[in-house]
Amino acid sequence: MSHRQPAQPAADPYFPASGDVRYRVHRYELALDYRPVSNRLKGTARLSAVAGQDPLREFALDLAPGFRLGGVLVDGRDAHYTHRAGKLRVRPAKALEPGAAFTAEVRYTGNPTPVRSPWGGLGWEELTDGALVASQPVGAPSWYPCNDRPADKASYQISVTAPSPYTVVVSGRLLARTTRASSTTWVYEQAAPTSSYLVTVSIGRYETVRLTGPAGGFDPRRPVPQRAYVPARLVPEFTVDFGRQTRMMDFFEDVFGAYPFEEYAVVVADEELDVPVEAQGLATFGTNHLGGKRHSERLIAHELAHQWFGNSVSIADWRHIWLNEGFAKYAEWLWSEHSGGPTAAAHAAAAHALLARQRQDLRLDDPGRRLMFDDRLYDRGGLTVHALRRALGEGTFFRMIKGWSVIHRHGVVTTASLAAHAQQYTSLPLDGLFAAWCRRTALPPLPPG
Repeated sequence: MSHRQPAQPAADPYFPASGDVRYRVHRYELALDYRPVSNRLKGTARLSAVAGQDPLREFALDLAPGFRLGGVLVDGRDAHYTHRAGKLRVRPAKALEPGAAFTAEVRYTGNPTPVRSPWGGLGWEELTDGALVASQPVGAPSWYPCNDRPADKASYQISVTAPSPYTVVVSGRLLARTTRASSTTWVYEQAAPTSSYLVTVSIGRYETVRLTGPAGGFDPRRPVPQRAYVPARLVPEFTVDFGRQTRMMDFFEDVFGAYPFEEYAVVVADEELDVPVEAQGLATFGTNHLGGKRHSERLIAHELAHQWFGNSVSIADWRHIWLNEGFAKYAEWLWSEHSGGPTAAAHAAAAHALLARQRQDLRLDDPGRRLMFDDRLYDRGGLTVHALRRALGEGTFFRMIKGWSVIHRHGVVTTASLAAHAQQYTSLPLDGLFAAWCRRTALPPLPPG
């Protein structure tokens, strides 16, 4: 099991203004009060952190500029701070020694709005009746102060108070639900190390559907607890569209190793969404992903696979996003193959033919900020995994995949990490494969077989 951080962290080359490499956070405790009608959020964030290799005279948190600050404490003492352009810069009363553990507490209030980006608004999104969070890659500061770097993974306890008619779903295990007067407080714990962009909240009028467990309507014997939160009128469609998710979980555990979190939840927000969104132990879909005909099943597979690839095994920085998306894309193909649909080879041939007709200007292991969510990265990533399957052979490939997710469980990786890992499973040199698929822009030939 790998919990190691990179030895000498550097600023993310795609988002150099995000995060602060001078310290790392190991736990967040968030106490939030949200009023949907006014979109009013009041919060207290307590961070437990460790200073880096140098004395820490100042550190920065990412927090969207629209919030009003009610004070900042470091180790219980008032600290000087400034809050400009999405950066909360904090100067403790006394410099922190190298390697020192410290706490920072921030009180804030405001109307959360999405962070602007080339991909639209990111983070906290007010819905017609409720709210959801979809932060990838840099939307987390839209609702809480954080060290917004994917490699700075921490545990979370999140308490959300909202009007009692609403259900509050947070990535993690529900510890307590307490109703006082017309408000209910929901407390969730996510013990596994979690990247800031993978923390989510959904607030809406949902019915709870148990996919597993004694009260489950699908199969009570499944070991990973699975729940869904769905608008009541859509439960019949949901039951059809997500009817094979428990089988999918079993299959992915067989090929990827044990599911890395305590449970898995799905939210169907009462809104259409362009794409589903993965979070730690949770995925959010839109009403448009239902229909009672399983037309979005590949997306269900994709989001579930991210729990292993992207969420448990996380990237050191955004250059390596193909490690998240390529493996999730290939999981779609594996599920299709396993469930009686087209084989992975057929999907690979179709993806290759599509890419061959498009521009050849994408470098997989460093696509650049502009192309990091390009459709070609997903397909080429899946093809790279398929090329590894062909190079290693069936049994060796699946041992390699399971080893990757188990060895780096809750850890941080790069493309070089995968190349080194895969090489351990064969005497054949793989550098040429990684050079052709990851480091050059020209599309290699379709892997034979």
